[in-house]
Amino acid sequence: MFLGTIVRFIVSALVLMFTGFLVPGFTLLGFWNALVAAVVIALLGWAIEALFGRHMSPYGRGLIGFVSGAVVLYLSQLFVPGMRVTLVGALLASLVIGIIDLFVPTEFRKRAERRVH
Repeated sequence: MFLGTIVRFIVSALVLMFTGFLVPGFTLLGFWNALVAAVVIALLGWAIEALFGRHMSPYGRGLIGFVSGAVVLYLSQLFVPGMRVTLVGALLASLVIGIIDLFVPTEFRKRAERRVH
């Protein structure tokens, strides 16, 4: 389980770095910043889900998941050194991350993590 969590955060960091390359207004300085951002984003997403439920979280589908994902991305810059996100950058990054998630869905990642164990 621990190794699967590490793999998930590394994949998330790589996705964030790729998103930072593609999206104007979304900047990360390097891998370690992206890894810290992945942890912060996961914690903020967990907090939103705990407060408002799964449908309001960034992991929810649709417009609410998209907007809450953008809010989490925007807020995460407050906790991650070197991360800079504009409002438009957060919206575009949420869209790009959502598209990437279509090709590497969460269930596929969970199955891959189970194989690591």
